[in-house]
Parts: sequence; structure tokens; C-alpha cells
Amino acid sequence: MRPLLLAALIAAALPLGAEIAVFTDGRAQKITAYEVDGERVHLVLDGGARMDVAILRVERIVDDEIVEAPEEVIADLPSLFPKRSWRYEESSTLAAPPGWEELIRDAAKTHDVDAALVAAVIRAESNFDPRAVSRKGARGAMQLMPATASRFGVANSFDVAQNIHGGTRYLRWLLDRFERDPERSVAAYNAGEGNVDKYDGVPPFRETVEYVKRVARQIERSAPAAQTIASGSR
Repeated sequence: MRPLLLAALIAAALPLGAEIAVFTDGRAQKITAYEVDGERVHLVLDGGARMDVAILRVERIVDDEIVEAPEEVIADLPSLFPKRSWRYEESSTLAAPPGWEELIRDAAKTHDVDAALVAAVIRAESNFDPRAVSRKGARGAMQLMPATASRFGVANSFDVAQNIHGGTRYLRWLLDRFERDPERSVAAYNAGEGNVDKYDGVPPFRETVEYVKRVARQIERSAPAAQTIASGSR
């Protein structure tokens, strides 16, 4: 059975509007509600039971609303990304607010990741807000969950340089894991590598599909935007 058809069949069996808590040990648990309270996460499990865990045990919380016709939607995603290695290149252009480009390029060069991809993920995650905190507990410019921050050596997620280096290092790890496949790597940044493995591709979660599209479109816009800014400043 084709992977995308299998994903569609699985999607048809899943309820709309629920969420999935993915734990650092690889387990996943359907939940109907959650609340992040400092360093703890209070979960209401599917069925009504309650669970209280340290936030460091939660890799991420994913909305699992399924897109309509997931097989068709997911098949279109690879065409959104340019064909390139996604390694660092000096010539790669990006659009970022004043003061951000040097930080992004430093992290991108250090971890050998395309700078435009790093900038696109930051815009999609926080719109360049270094103090952003999501309802799910993700923090800083690249919206690192505490477990991910710890995994990639970030001691302070609100230190913008540390956050960008940690998020970029994670992107490099994902690109290596998924053989330089940008849509799978970006999807895993949002939904976790375990979900990408489970569906053998981009998971059919509406949040993740829209996230992949948003990052790809930002990359598409970044080159002309950056050129316009450069030419206008002469």
C-alpha cells in the first residue's frame, strides 16, 4: 500500500480537533486539553484521565486535525521548495529585521544550513520575537520546547544567539536524518521526527501542512525581498 494512501486511511480513522502529546521517550498520547504551568504540563487524556508531567518530558504537543484529501495535499508539498542542497552558501539571500541577519548567518554557517531556511523557520515560528512563549511551552525566536533546547545545548532559550544556534543545529540534524529532504525536515521541526516516520512523510495534520507551506513560501519571497532592500539602500 502506498504511504500516502495509508496516511489517508489512518487520517480517516482519527477524530478531528484532538491533540497529541509527544514525549521524549518516543511515546505519544492523545489528549483533549492541556495547560503549561511553568515547568509542569497538565494533560487531560483522551477518556478523561489527568496526567501531570515535567515540561522536560514533553517533546511537543501537536494539533491532529486532519486536512481534507491528505494524499493530494501532501503530494503537492515537494514542489514548493527550490531544488538545492540546503547547506550554507554565502550567496543565499534572506529577509530579516535589522540586526538579525548577522545572527542568522553566524548560526547557519556554523551548522552548515541554508540561511534562508533558518530565517524562514524563525518567521514562521515567532515572527522574530526573541521573547515569544507559545501556549504549548515553546520559547524564543525558534520556539524551542525545553526538551529540545536541552537536547541541543541551549541553556537560555531567551538568549537570541543561543536560541538560533540551537534551532539551527536541530534543523541540521533533521536535514541529515531525512537525507536533505526539506519538506520532511521542516515538517519534523513542527510535528516531530517520530510523526514523520509514522506517516512516511509529512503528517496529514492541518497545522503541520500549513506550517510547511508557510516556510516554503517565505523562502520563495525572501530572495526578491532581500534584493529589493539591498537595491533600495544604495
